[in-house]
Amino acid sequence: MMEIRRIKTPLEDRVIEELKSGEKVFLSGYIYTARDAAHKRFVDTLNERKTLPFDLEHQVIYYCGPSPSPPGKVIGACGPTTSSRMDLYAPQLISLGLKGMIGKGKRSQSVKDSMKQYKAIYFGATGGAGALLSKSVTSSEIIAYEDLGPEAVVKLGVKNLPLFVINDIYGNDLYEMGMLQYKK
Repeated sequence: MMEIRRIKTPLEDRVIEELKSGEKVFLSGYIYTARDAAHKRFVDTLNERKTLPFDLEHQVIYYCGPSPSPPGKVIGACGPTTSSRMDLYAPQLISLGLKGMIGKGKRSQSVKDSMKQYKAIYFGATGGAGALLSKSVTSSEIIAYEDLGPEAVVKLGVKNLPLFVINDIYGNDLYEMGMLQYKK
């Protein structure tokens, strides 16, 4: 059985260099939720030469729109959304220091190329398990774009968030690796 690696944010290059596609990790620290509308605002803000609502350097963005918190809970369900919808924006954010992304599904070649060039990593979270994933959330605070409702940018404290490394900095892709084993 594969050992689960425990990693923390902010993500440092030395940690990213050790991670390989297919590895299981528990992520702890602070991450930021952002989906399509927030990503468009990020890029519009950058194009206007303004400051983003948080410093991207060594940070992780979770492609997620958490549901409202039920009574007594930090957060509602917080499952991943389809990552390819952020592919138009991701290379620019990666070039500015973003080190990790969490979502579900494949990434475009331009995102994979940016991850290799700037040492960033893509993690997969289990789709359909948002209620279970919420158990790893220790704090939740809206920090930007509250008008977007569930797509607002939220700073999440997480402890042992279960993830898989999908794309590493060496060009490996867990989805492609999985398909290859059945083509032999």
